[in-house]
Amino acid sequence: MKKKIFTLLLLIITTSAHADFSTRARSAFLVDYDSGAEIVAKNADTLMPPSSMIKLMTLAVLFDEIKAGRLTMDDRLPVSENADYNDPKWYPASKICLIAGQTLSVRDAILGLIVLSGGDASVVVAEKLAGSEIAFTDLMTKKARSIGMPKSTFGNASGLPDPNNLMTSRELATLASHVISEFPDIYPMFATKRFEFGEHKTDWCRDWGRTHTVNYNKLLFIMPGADGLKTGHTDDGGYGMVASSVVGGRRLVAVLNGFNGKGHDALAAEMKKLLNHGYATTTNKVFYRPGDKIAKIPVWYGRVPFAIATIEKPFAVTLPKSAGLAGIRVLARYDDPVRAPVNAGDTIGEIIAEQNGRVIARAPLIAKERVAKTQFFGRVIKNIKVIFGGRG
Repeated sequence: MKKKIFTLLLLIITTSAHADFSTRARSAFLVDYDSGAEIVAKNADTLMPPSSMIKLMTLAVLFDEIKAGRLTMDDRLPVSENADYNDPKWYPASKICLIAGQTLSVRDAILGLIVLSGGDASVVVAEKLAGSEIAFTDLMTKKARSIGMPKSTFGNASGLPDPNNLMTSRELATLASHVISEFPDIYPMFATKRFEFGEHKTDWCRDWGRTHTVNYNKLLFIMPGADGLKTGHTDDGGYGMVASSVVGGRRLVAVLNGFNGKGHDALAAEMKKLLNHGYATTTNKVFYRPGDKIAKIPVWYGRVPFAIATIEKPFAVTLPKSAGLAGIRVLARYDDPVRAPVNAGDTIGEIIAEQNGRVIARAPLIAKERVAKTQFFGRVIKNIKVIFGGRG
């Protein structure tokens, strides 16, 4: 079995994609969604209170249940006293305005979390999925570790001040990218600008609800292409936002935290400045997209002679707009042959982008379709061909 390397493309890049950006936020991070390239990073690996941005993890755990078919959008969730608006902890906090004993649909819980930043809804979700909010933090931690978030810790599902609520801007961006890629049918809900909960049970809540319908994410109102995700605010931690936008078919994911501007409008303006900086100073080169036929890899004992190699996620690099195209090689590396059977999705090699001999991007090559193993007599025939000088 030989390791083979084939040059697929020869292109160009001369400098890195990292771009300077000045912000009053304590932490900032901007990443290209397709390439994963870091564009801006300021204290991106510093653990900070995420405030209500932590609700993205609450939602991610809930989305797993929906994707697995264990919950539907129309299922009803019970509200306990822990989520009752009469609990003093909800007086200053963002909420839907729920009372103990009522129920709400999964759909309304999601919209309440996204648009109204409903901390009470986060408790309802936590208790439904884990029995208690503290037990739910274990699910949040397991989810975080499974998607490449080794540093984040969780003390509750709502983001109310707790010493264990700590996340980095880089890991918040990882979480946002996961939500975008893994839940494409649900993600459009993050672009909802207004939500009016229609099942308030008290006059006070009905009055309160009529004036609380607009998404705290003001970026949705001022930047074409913005489609999510979540804001947060505490007196001690300042304002924060996890955002994403698509301009010219290109998605960027950005995080600001510890911003001390005047309210959510100022936060949105700062986020718009960060995202526009990314679009203005960098560009993308997408080499391959999922499903593209990248290489034909010989299969030993396969019912067909080749496995078609593709990728699971777009393979791209991000480069400064000021740089021309110069000196990038894209390579496919794999064993020749691979052994049957090969299942769709199996890793059968890797694709690499090099700049002046330095690897700047890599991703697994996966089998596009299954290649079954030949029956016994087919293997005998192949062996005979090899003995007499054939490839088999």
